Amino acid sequence: MTAFRINLEKKINYKFTDLKLLLQALTHKSFSNEQTEYVAHNERFEFLGDAVLELVVSDLSFRYFPDIPEGGLTRIRAEVVSEKGLAAIASLLDLGAGLRLGKGEEKSGGREKPSLLSDALEALLGAIYLDSGFSAVYQVIENIFSAPIRESAQLRYGSDYKTCLQERLQERYNQLPEYQLAQVSGPDHERVFSMEVRFNGQLLGKGNGSSKKSAEQKAAAIALDHQLLKEES
Repeated sequence: MTAFRINLEKKINYKFTDLKLLLQALTHKSFSNEQTEYVAHNERFEFLGDAVLELVVSDLSFRYFPDIPEGGLTRIRAEVVSEKGLAAIASLLDLGAGLRLGKGEEKSGGREKPSLLSDALEALLGAIYLDSGFSAVYQVIENIFSAPIRESAQLRYGSDYKTCLQERLQERYNQLPEYQLAQVSGPDHERVFSMEVRFNGQLLGKGNGSSKKSAEQKAAAIALDHQLLKEES
């Protein structure tokens, strides 16, 4: 356990003050059920970690991608915190090696089960929250989830929203979107441009920016979350 703990703490760049919290985070209910005396398992930690993780991933996504609309941010978060996404990160951290499992789970390959790995990762985050508070667990989550968040956004939207929108519409309908200037407001030194993007006369999105190009990018980002492209996104 000592070698595992040292390796894990190095990977997540966090050192536990109360090692009992880490031990409980790694204890599956099947192990607890087989003991003659009560041993606390990780389900309550999992509940807490799940809530903290959703909040932090939401905040990071919101800050990283100011042009992506609410629906898109929701889908990015759902992908990142899905069982598949969490199990992948747990595998990179080698959490399975540290799990305390019952004999049945051990024999059935519990250390590699996505459900157990994802639950253990959430429990680990819950334990860090209890050990050091929100700021500490926020930093841990940012360290290990920033890359998956950015990868999800990149795959879903690309770095250039206009190009991404154009490619999706061309692929699906073999037609291109059209951008129109809807409004210009503000004083000469602080102009605000409002651009609309339409497809076959239908408004897909509208964005504001300090230039026409930036406004078009924001309009395209919103358009990528439109019902017309829902299946594609």
